[in-house]
Amino acid sequence: MINYIEGKIAVRTPAYCVVETSGIGYGLIISLSTYSALEGKQIAKLLVESVFVRDDNPRFYGFSGEEERELFRKLISVSGVGGASAILMLSSLSPLEISGAINTANVSLLKSIKGIGEKTAQRIVVDLRGKLGKHEGGISTILTPVYNKNKEEALMALVMLGFAKASAEKAIEKAMKQQGVSSDNVENLIKAALKNI
Repeated sequence: MINYIEGKIAVRTPAYCVVETSGIGYGLIISLSTYSALEGKQIAKLLVESVFVRDDNPRFYGFSGEEERELFRKLISVSGVGGASAILMLSSLSPLEISGAINTANVSLLKSIKGIGEKTAQRIVVDLRGKLGKHEGGISTILTPVYNKNKEEALMALVMLGFAKASAEKAIEKAMKQQGVSSDNVENLIKAALKNI
């Protein structure tokens, strides 16, 4: 069992990174918050969690902090929530927002995340309510308008998260044109686009 990997960041995208240590590159699926935490770093230590899709096909997820990994573990313990859904939740909302939504039974916030239907959201609340600490619920301001050009990186991240390229492009355009979200911050752009897919 791998608990953490520490080494040089060889590749860093909003959905995936490669940490190189002892001549081996470890590919890890990451959330947007971990992507942001790695900004500007050449060396990183990422906590690791493996999820087996099949017995012979593990997927490795990387986390910048224990709080995020622990929440990921709790989310995948819920029936119907796999690694991909849990990482998408952690890319759409902060751990604090997810914990708050669960503790206050805010099903509508949870089901606003792409791929989380009402039944799954209700199951998450029933299974995890009261087990995630004392965080209060509520949506923080996720979108910040400033300008730059990170559309390609955002598009690549959405495609890696499993969305069709065409619908991802439309979601990004809608976020920028109709909602006034700028492309200065990749994380903000992806979060906004996720609400439109």
